Amino acid sequence: MANIKSAKKRIDVTATRTARNKAIRSKVKTSIKKVEAAIAEKDKAVAEAALKAATTEISKACSKGVYHKNNAARKVSRLAAAVNKLN
Repeated sequence: MANIKSAKKRIDVTATRTARNKAIRSKVKTSIKKVEAAIAEKDKAVAEAALKAATTEISKACSKGVYHKNNAARKVSRLAAAVNKLN
């Protein structure tokens, strides 16, 4: 355990940021699963709506620094390609 005041603060800040990042990552994963579920059901309308929501969540996560921009772009691209494959 840290003895120096600044080190103790860093531990608290790190814990707060970790919790925030974990929540954001979880939101993104959930939105991706919704798109994949709609694709598995072969329901294009629902898949497109879910894709739009997932794209928004991924962009937010990217802007907050949770994901690198290339990682976010790759996720969006793969989802969009999968949705476009329907019909």
